[in-house]
Amino acid sequence: MIDLVERWRRRVRRSVDRHRWGSAKANGPGTDTTSGTQGVLLIQIDGLGFDELGQACESGLMPNLARLRAGEPYRLAPLYAGVPSSTPAFQAELFYGCEGAVPAYGFVHRKTGRVFRMSDRDAASTIEAGLNGRGLLDGGSSYGNIYRGGAAVTRFSMATLGYGDLFQASRPRHLPRVVLAHGFDAVRATAFAGAELLVGVPQLLEAVRKGQPFGEELRFLQARIGVSVVLREALATLAIIDMTRGLPVIHLDLLGYDEWAHRRGPGSDDALRALRGIDRVIGRLVRGARRSDARHYDVFVFSDHGQERTEPYESIHGRLVGEAIGEVLARHGIEHETSPEPREGVQGQRAMMLGSRLAEAIVPGLELRPRWWDPQKATTTAFGPLGHIYLPEPLTDEQRSAMATDLVDRADVPMILAPDGNRSAIAWTAGGTRRLPDEAAAILGSDHPYLDEAARDLVGICHHPDAGELVMSGWRLSGPPVSFTHENGSHAGPGPRETRAFVCAPADTALDWDGATPLRAGDLRRAALHLLEGAANRPVDRWGRQHDGTTLRLVTYNVHSCIGLDGTLSPERIARVIARIEPDVVALQELDVGRSQTGGIDQAEAIARHLGMIVHFHPTYAVAEEQFGDAILSRLPMRVVRTGSLPQLDGHPELEPRGAVQVEIDAGDVTYTVINTHLSVHPRERRLQVEALIGPEWLGGVPSDAHLVLCGDFNAGPGFPTCRSIGRYLTDVQIGLDGHRPRRTWGGRWPLARIDHIFIDDSLDILHVEVPHTHLTRTASDHLPLFADLRVERRRKQRSIQPAKKL
Repeated sequence: MIDLVERWRRRVRRSVDRHRWGSAKANGPGTDTTSGTQGVLLIQIDGLGFDELGQACESGLMPNLARLRAGEPYRLAPLYAGVPSSTPAFQAELFYGCEGAVPAYGFVHRKTGRVFRMSDRDAASTIEAGLNGRGLLDGGSSYGNIYRGGAAVTRFSMATLGYGDLFQASRPRHLPRVVLAHGFDAVRATAFAGAELLVGVPQLLEAVRKGQPFGEELRFLQARIGVSVVLREALATLAIIDMTRGLPVIHLDLLGYDEWAHRRGPGSDDALRALRGIDRVIGRLVRGARRSDARHYDVFVFSDHGQERTEPYESIHGRLVGEAIGEVLARHGIEHETSPEPREGVQGQRAMMLGSRLAEAIVPGLELRPRWWDPQKATTTAFGPLGHIYLPEPLTDEQRSAMATDLVDRADVPMILAPDGNRSAIAWTAGGTRRLPDEAAAILGSDHPYLDEAARDLVGICHHPDAGELVMSGWRLSGPPVSFTHENGSHAGPGPRETRAFVCAPADTALDWDGATPLRAGDLRRAALHLLEGAANRPVDRWGRQHDGTTLRLVTYNVHSCIGLDGTLSPERIARVIARIEPDVVALQELDVGRSQTGGIDQAEAIARHLGMIVHFHPTYAVAEEQFGDAILSRLPMRVVRTGSLPQLDGHPELEPRGAVQVEIDAGDVTYTVINTHLSVHPRERRLQVEALIGPEWLGGVPSDAHLVLCGDFNAGPGFPTCRSIGRYLTDVQIGLDGHRPRRTWGGRWPLARIDHIFIDDSLDILHVEVPHTHLTRTASDHLPLFADLRVERRRKQRSIQPAKKL
């Protein structure tokens, strides 16, 4: 009955779902998958470092992310962003598995002879065309990114950016319907934009009063409304529509925090407050993922890099870095041409979202049309804290050393690097000359969390085919890093904060959470592909918890023929629920074997195969080749002792037959006796069955020195005569564990009754009891799993079960 009510509720919700209704005529790929197929939602929070995330969570700024972590088995871990610690490099590795795809955000592309900036559409599309490998977003959607990633639907991404991004989702004749369906989203975005304007205008005036240029603050206000609010809300709506359609993988990049961090600094109150809106969107997206009937979406939340608090070069020296470099090069007889960059480099990147011509009009000095490299002159590309100097002629080692020293001493560039040999580089700093990677600690600091990795990547930048003859970096140990554009927070360098991103994902994904090497974008890619290829489950050899010889983890679970409350048939989903518990023994009820109504598969065998466990299935009834019954799975050696039917009530043929299965489990030096059963829903029949279980053929026949567990679906609460009778001889684990509050196990999303039980004899101690209550367990079956950690108690009483009396 519960499952029927839940399915009716879902049908009603589908019929009034504005996203489903509005997307019915949308011009985009749908899905022909069956419900329950695995999908992945990738939410990237641009520029949010691991430490800043911790600060935001402690301040209560991200309650939806906190609820996601508390309500599901999620893990949070640092993620190495790589160097350059920038979105183009990170997404090339995430989408295509290519490390070190670009040497900086701005550089000379030698093959085309153009000065590239990765906010330029032609630059992004050219670099992406050279990336090999399967696109992670193949068949899915890409929103607000640098690259398409192989996506079938791409909007507001640099590689394909155009004015049509606002309208390409729909055919013109269907646009009114789409607008009507998503009118609430438009109203919400307008309200948030208005609120941002009300807050932003006083802040603009205050900043101008303190000496900030009015034009810069006005452009920042435009960007924070357009990018931090309107674009954020639009991307969330598009992603929810795609989950309604059932696209396999969806990636969106939320830019609001990064915008604030560049302007005010990564740890500023304004930057952290921007996370409130991002967290609201995360809540919307998670709800959209859970409501999707097309796929089961795993949600990954992560960042592409952090940020360092920086000092603008211009603020320190009163001029642009290109001018200073030009003077030094002139001393060495080299004519210099500086690639024009806006003073506020990030403003150019954000303004590009509006289209190149409009961006050039908004940001003075910004030129986004193709610019050609003149190989007869020296060219500097400086965007953020990392840049390149391209020289017209090769230098001798002595000339290079003299020039690099002058750039450090006279131009006050914190660090100059150049390749040296096949796998090394030289770094010139105010503290002297060092070699990488051998002397990385002297340059980056011995406490750098990714010392070896960052040093290796710096060497890789120097040897990149599009790198300059000299690489300049704003990183320094002696003080705040320097950005070569006008910003208070920046990234792309090797600093400990800018290279320390984060990932928050389901704990059972294929990520080596506790590995010796740090997680990075390539690991996220492999984990997502693992899910998309249908390998969501983890067999026992990949579990973090292994049997220690003393503790037995046992779970009982009525799987409802592997049909969830969403109507989806999925033994794989049941296996994933079990794998997250990492048990030693599993007692399952209501399994189908060869039944046409559930696809004719052997559900017990399918679940055991996914988990890598041995299984014994006992049918309680069979018609021809179709069977229905219970099973015990184990990762430990198991012997079947007894299987059999339980008494039936005469004159009630409508009641389904019931049975039990008894096994012995060898757990090191200890042998456990486990009995799994599923009792009748009829009170009188259930009493007869309990009498049989307590009698000499079952519990009464178990040796008194055995370690006994009786578990299953008893269709009776703890106060029913059924459980009270068993409780005279055995202990209910939910009652026997001190400090544990018994949890209900049946009734769907809002459990109504505690009818699944684990009973043990007094030879066993109860270490832990849990009823996992997550979105996955609430959906996979109408019952929740119940598991207990048990250990043999050496001091015990002799169990005595007498022949059962009439109840």
